Amino acid sequence: MKRVFNKILESLNFSGRDWAVFLLSLLLAFSIWLLHNLSLKYTEFLQVPVKVQCELEGHANMSANSSDIVARCQTSGYNVIRSSGKRNARPVVLSVSPSVLRHKDGETYYLTSDDLKEYTHLIFGENASVEYFLRDTLFFRFPYEESRKVPVYPVHILRYAPQYIGSGNMTVEPDSVVLYGEPSHIANIDRVMTEAIRLNDIKSDVHGSVRLEHVKGIRMSTDNVRFSQNVSRYVEVSSVVSIQGRNVPQGKEFMIYPSTAEVTFRCVFPLSADPTGAVRFYVDYNEFMQSLDGKCTARADNLSGEIISYEIRPKVFDCVVNERI
Repeated sequence: MKRVFNKILESLNFSGRDWAVFLLSLLLAFSIWLLHNLSLKYTEFLQVPVKVQCELEGHANMSANSSDIVARCQTSGYNVIRSSGKRNARPVVLSVSPSVLRHKDGETYYLTSDDLKEYTHLIFGENASVEYFLRDTLFFRFPYEESRKVPVYPVHILRYAPQYIGSGNMTVEPDSVVLYGEPSHIANIDRVMTEAIRLNDIKSDVHGSVRLEHVKGIRMSTDNVRFSQNVSRYVEVSSVVSIQGRNVPQGKEFMIYPSTAEVTFRCVFPLSADPTGAVRFYVDYNEFMQSLDGKCTARADNLSGEIISYEIRPKVFDCVVNERI
């Protein structure tokens, strides 16, 4: 057989280069034939799975189920192949207005074949011409939803350059979002967290956008929030201060141990004057009376706007109350 094949090749006088040219020509001819046939018009039944998105008050904005739309169409071979591949693919999402959807009962809504005519280019492609739909009515279920407004909590890990510190708390905009979902899903959610914001070597005010942590089964009024954090350069000022008692009733002697503390103030740079002179530290008598062990923390009064923060040592003070003689 091999000898016969070789004799045929010898009689045709085909070299290796001729075979390459022949195969390339055959491939080119097949490609032209395929492109031509795919561009022709065909009449076929096309089937496409569809989900519906609609802003319905008290319901989810996306149908829980999908429905297969089947129609006899005149279309190109390209669309026939594309439609056949969509049967097992992700459903096409149709965004419609509430006026288009018809209410059957409860969570069930439906679309008629007449309602679908204006969406045929989205379902079957631009070149498809629908002759008729095989099903007159398609049903979709939109589960009941409740809404709840909850605050947004920024999650952040901020590392500042030396002599820089955050001024105030990080803020987010919006500072709250509305949750939509089935009652059992949102009942126990009292806040929404952002994804972690990680920044290093910070020397100036920071701001940006961050995504919210996704909660399964919940839709939120927004998926992103903007964050901002004021940053100040500071200088440290240390001082030894006296700890006084406040709100002490007449006839009571309120003693605090130790009676002095060392405080390190972080102040806005540059300093025009010492802003720490007017600051007073005290322990509130009423707070002491509510404590179980006689230990209290000192609070500061008359803090000027130039003081960003402070650290006091010790942090806890022992207090004793005696009757005045």
